[in-house]
Amino acid sequence: MSANDDLLTFLRETLGSTGVLTDDLERYRVDWAGARGGLPLAVARPATSEQVAQVLGYCHRHDIPVVPQGGGSGLVEGALPDSQTPELVISLERLNKIRSIDPINFTVSVDAGCVLQTIKDAAEAEDCTFPLALGAQGSCQIGGNIATNAGGLNVLRYGMMRQLVLGIEVALPDGRLLDDMKALHKNNTGYDLKQLFIGAEGTLGIVTGAVLKLYPRPQVTRTALIGCPDVASVLKLYAQARRSCCDLLTAFELIPRACMELALEADPSLPDPLDAPHPVYVLMEVAASGPADLDSMIEALFERGLEDGLLEDGVLATSDTQAAQLWQLREAMLEGQQRRGEHLRTDVSLPISQLTAFHDQAEAAITEASPDSQVIAYGHVGDGNLHFNILPPAHLDDDDKRSLLHELEEQLFAIVAEFDGSISAEHGIGRVKQPYFLESLSAPEHDIMRGLKRLLDPRGLMSPGRILPRMQR
Repeated sequence: MSANDDLLTFLRETLGSTGVLTDDLERYRVDWAGARGGLPLAVARPATSEQVAQVLGYCHRHDIPVVPQGGGSGLVEGALPDSQTPELVISLERLNKIRSIDPINFTVSVDAGCVLQTIKDAAEAEDCTFPLALGAQGSCQIGGNIATNAGGLNVLRYGMMRQLVLGIEVALPDGRLLDDMKALHKNNTGYDLKQLFIGAEGTLGIVTGAVLKLYPRPQVTRTALIGCPDVASVLKLYAQARRSCCDLLTAFELIPRACMELALEADPSLPDPLDAPHPVYVLMEVAASGPADLDSMIEALFERGLEDGLLEDGVLATSDTQAAQLWQLREAMLEGQQRRGEHLRTDVSLPISQLTAFHDQAEAAITEASPDSQVIAYGHVGDGNLHFNILPPAHLDDDDKRSLLHELEEQLFAIVAEFDGSISAEHGIGRVKQPYFLESLSAPEHDIMRGLKRLLDPRGLMSPGRILPRMQR
């Protein structure tokens, strides 16, 4: 028998016949953005944390590289199987149970393969909310959210996954299971080991379970769309909103007119929300779990914004249906981008006070370098996260588009560095952003990261070549 036959025999004996796939693997080779990976050795589908650990232990003993996979909504090619060196894909899709929920402690314990929407629905049934909100929440899995330190629309109020995870369970590369599933809101005993695995993109182990923080379910939510004259006005309006909305501001999204037109193009059933077009828009949401006069807060913000020249028009949703329609504009613009074909998708982070200067400098630089390209810069300005994307000229062939976009990306990231920003606010590094990430590391940062990798994964078998280069053995 070959080594691969031995692997398949072990997997079938350990996971059962439904726990191993060797045919029809196409959906495990592509991600949401359309990137394509290689053909895996097989797809292992463990149904328990112990099975994940057993599979990793076998791979550790037999030098088999592995890559964990969640819902396939990643954007940096971190979960796709390698095209040069065959890897075993470990899919967490069967590890999908909600273990327990505690509405008094405001926690929920879950398997890593739970779909985010399932967790949100379970919290809602207990009059709680799990605040992570993503466009892919109907398909992404919480283990992937943890492994990439997902952010989303509500970071402004609730923080990223690092702030939402209280306990964690991880299958380590050598087959041991690290059980730190404590539902404690305060725990100051030594090193906080769970933080090593949050954002590690599966390079140090596979998250198999987590204890997540819940919040009281909002009883009142108000959504507004505001038209503004420029990005500088948006940032000044944001500062006012933070002060006037009593820490109840949950989302504050920047949407330029170009993105609005992409949304209307992708979904013609959506109406242009205001009477006239505006250069930029703000989509904001305010929520309270108790009695609060949110309408008065927003109306006061509108009045002051008009007086100060920071906004030109706005609409406050008067029903859940109208609010959902406003948020649908935010989702439809992503579909509109996708329809335009290959484009540069970035996920940068800046100090909030520097967003206007960065935006203007970057837009001017890109326009000068490629006048026929279209800049569409939008994002979660309330936490300094800007998705600065670029649509290349439609007349270029695919090779020329890729070459141009690579040059523009280098130029853009150089400007990010000037502002002491980050090239990844929430998408992660994976393989796509690795060269720029490595250039940004100081010597101490590089040494510590490589040291952690060698300590936990001395054979370099966990998601090799993601975040850090493949280890030389």
